[in-house]
Amino acid sequence: MLQGDLPALLAMSFRAIMDQIHGQLAADGFTDVRPAHGFAFHFLSHRSGATAVELGEHLGITKQAAVQLVDELEKRGYVERTPHPTDRRSRLITLSPRGWQCIEQVVALSRKTEDHWAGLVGEDRLTKLREDLVTFLGDASREQTVTLRPVW
Repeated sequence: MLQGDLPALLAMSFRAIMDQIHGQLAADGFTDVRPAHGFAFHFLSHRSGATAVELGEHLGITKQAAVQLVDELEKRGYVERTPHPTDRRSRLITLSPRGWQCIEQVVALSRKTEDHWAGLVGEDRLTKLREDLVTFLGDASREQTVTLRPVW
């Protein structure tokens, strides 16, 4: 590989992992989850709820697109809408038990992938890689907020 291709290698690694995970999710009964849903699930899993506007801002999509996504996820049983505690015009979106089950399965599959990688390169190298990536992200976060979101 060429020097300077590390960002592409990181992106391709992420894509390969997500393709494997989504294949296994489908086999485990989560046939209606798309990779884009994972970004919404991740965002919602780290807060006690969000509005469609907040979710849309995080995902980099319009409010209308976010409402459409929430409608879709609610119909599929992954999120729930409840009254917002302080804004009567808004609804609070939270993960449903099925949404949490999906996240738990993704975490388990991610751990399985990491175990496989440890077998390929060794636990010490995988630990060092994780530490180095955390260092890179810490450096980047001094310039901007770094969160897991889609790159459209």
